Amino acid sequence: MKSIARIVCEHPFFQGLDGEFCDLVCGCARNVRFNQGDYLFHEGGDADYLYLIRYGQVALEIAVPGKPPVRFQTLHDGDLVGVSWILPPYHWAYDARAITLTRAIAMDAHCLRKKCDEDPVLGYDVLKRLLPILTSRLHATQLQILDVYGAPEQLE
Repeated sequence: MKSIARIVCEHPFFQGLDGEFCDLVCGCARNVRFNQGDYLFHEGGDADYLYLIRYGQVALEIAVPGKPPVRFQTLHDGDLVGVSWILPPYHWAYDARAITLTRAIAMDAHCLRKKCDEDPVLGYDVLKRLLPILTSRLHATQLQILDVYGAPEQLE
């Protein structure tokens, strides 16, 4: 059986992180499990965790009043769920729902932010790892908006 430290350090998000840093961030980690249909978090809730998916699928969704939620991205093994933990006011900007049995590592956001604040080298490394994910989520949202509203009319 793998230790939680090994699982965290081998996860694609932290893979290649300096060994000391990896040991440091493992102090913020714990195993979690979500059954199909369980929500990891809801829009507007406190962003107290980020999740490293070990196994399963998670849908990122935007609530639409009076309609079913709009899924803008599906995440899989090796992906990270939740980026709102790094930016004040630390509230989720969307919903995340397990669409299959999902096993993940929950990283305590308060703990991780504190460690990043105390060591700017670690903080910078974590930010460099988060930026491509933020960019990907923004792009997925843009594509979903185009799909929902259709292509804009050409202006003359």
